[in-house]
Amino acid sequence: MAAPRSFLWTRRIFLTLLTAFVVLPVYVMISSSLKPLEDVSGKFEWIPSGLTLRPYVDIWETVPLADYFVNSIVVAGAATVFSVIVAIFAAYAVSRYSFRGKRAFTVTVLSTQMFPGILFLLPLFLIYVNIGNATGIALFGSREGLILTYLTFSLPFSIWMLTGYFDSIPRELDEAAKVDGCGPIKALFRVIIPAATPGIVAVAIYAFMTAWGEVLFASVMTNDTTRTLAVGLQGYATQNDVYWNQVMAASLVVSVPVVVGFLLLQRYLVAGLTAGAVK
Repeated sequence: MAAPRSFLWTRRIFLTLLTAFVVLPVYVMISSSLKPLEDVSGKFEWIPSGLTLRPYVDIWETVPLADYFVNSIVVAGAATVFSVIVAIFAAYAVSRYSFRGKRAFTVTVLSTQMFPGILFLLPLFLIYVNIGNATGIALFGSREGLILTYLTFSLPFSIWMLTGYFDSIPRELDEAAKVDGCGPIKALFRVIIPAATPGIVAVAIYAFMTAWGEVLFASVMTNDTTRTLAVGLQGYATQNDVYWNQVMAASLVVSVPVVVGFLLLQRYLVAGLTAGAVK
């Protein structure tokens, strides 16, 4: 049965408005990043009279953006790798084995997602400072401390999602691997992980995006040498002025790695999230 004509037009209008709602901010960002500062600070013009690439050159000189890039890549990359490794082993244990406290562990992992992150800011700050005073290990203000911080946020959801994905993999594959002489660890690496590639990629993307764009903890747990991109963008605002064109240019540059990675791995992300959610 064909849909009523009025419904088709309503859907078209809704999709057009939704597209405009998404595209217009991106257009404003791109056009503002190609204007001189005096054209951005005044009245906004939808059609720029003059374009320049100077803001994309100045962003590297106004603030040490390259250093912030390195810090963000190191922190987000390390947090992603450790999150995926720990989540794989934890999810495999929860999915394939019965042990005392399994239900309590699962409930605890999920319950951590109920609390806002700001509640952990002061406890983590005190823990890092006390560890530094007692052992000399500098976690506060270091990349290592920030990596551990992001692990506390990405691991619970990563374990939960991978557990659901591992549960969807038939146990007969494990039994077949054991018949072929594989132990639990070898079966994990040779059978389970290859079959769970979409779920693992989804977890990796989630962990990376969590660390890449986080602001609150990065603004407290870092210093001038370990500052990440999310916090470093604040350097384009001074007491006297805000370099809006450079802010827009830097925001676009910062978004490139995440957007490119998402486009390349989109099919794995959708498959991983769907499988984990259905299970």
